[in-house]
Amino acid sequence: MKNTSKTSPKVLISGGGTGGHIYPAIAIADEIKRRLPDAQILFVGAEGRMEMEKVPKVGYDIKGLPISGFDRSNMKANLKFPFKLIKSLSLAKKIYKDFQPDLAIGTGGYASGPMLWVAGSKNVPILLQEQNSFPGVTNKILKNKASAICTAYEGISQFPQEKVHYTGNPIRAEIFQNLPSKAEAISAFGLDPEKPTILSVGGSQGSRAMNNAWLENLDEFVASGVQLIWQTGKLDYQKIKNLVGDKYPTIHVTEFIYNMKDAYAASDMIVSRAGAMAISELCIVGKATILLPLPTAAEDHQTKNAQALVEKDAAIMVKDATAKQILVKEVIALANNEELKNKLSQNIKQLGKPNATKEIVDILLNLL
Repeated sequence: MKNTSKTSPKVLISGGGTGGHIYPAIAIADEIKRRLPDAQILFVGAEGRMEMEKVPKVGYDIKGLPISGFDRSNMKANLKFPFKLIKSLSLAKKIYKDFQPDLAIGTGGYASGPMLWVAGSKNVPILLQEQNSFPGVTNKILKNKASAICTAYEGISQFPQEKVHYTGNPIRAEIFQNLPSKAEAISAFGLDPEKPTILSVGGSQGSRAMNNAWLENLDEFVASGVQLIWQTGKLDYQKIKNLVGDKYPTIHVTEFIYNMKDAYAASDMIVSRAGAMAISELCIVGKATILLPLPTAAEDHQTKNAQALVEKDAAIMVKDATAKQILVKEVIALANNEELKNKLSQNIKQLGKPNATKEIVDILLNLL
């Protein structure tokens, strides 16, 4: 590898398509800059995807490649794939030549494939970060080019074990430190501090299955004496707001929760999708959790993520197909079972990795 300063390395970060790949990449970049203010960081993403907007917003440069994923539902759309791949590899070579990186990081998603492939073929040390319990296609393709692979789950057999470091997912742990008191947080949502409180989060888009499960069983839920902080997402928000209105004072409906600190502190239990980053946060929060995996996630990885917690008695899983019938019943039963609530809370806390970002950057800088 070429001579480089250990205090001002050039670091290439590639990954994207979804928040689950972008936010870990940003967390790693922030930690590198915190330790090495003179480091030069360049992101590479996929044109037209959310990273092209999110990354510049937090102050980093990004270049886009015309790569797209393989569309399993529309085979015709894949006819252009080889041409996009060839063009992306050619552009990635130019980015490499212009930037001359000392290190490269891949956080998954097809956006990282061409860029990391080029960097690896030039013998640049590569660190891969895998958020899920079942690795994505891109990271599986790149595994032999990697010097180190940081995972959020133990025992991922698809990777060469001598390269694997079980670090957890890089998240902003400060969100979960010094939480306000429950009474203080709950008053921010206009709810009763004496009642058991459920936080329902369906991801940034919201979850239709989750929303329909609550709607179908609202009266039964309210009659049980439990209250709800309900993040609906954009699509169903207006419909739900109109239905709930002032009729149910123990239900707080919101399209999006900007202050997760208050939401986590206010809740006794959490109902959530099973995305990798959501689970990493939930392990640090340490509240009793019911997971509703998104069945259409690539390679059904959300079900695998949830299953990994269920096997450790760290969460309860409800499937989308049965959510309407059983989600609210499961929630009410758990709210009334202190022993199980405490067991789930203790077990999920054991899986928390608050120092993940620091450990990943330690490993990365050791590659210099």
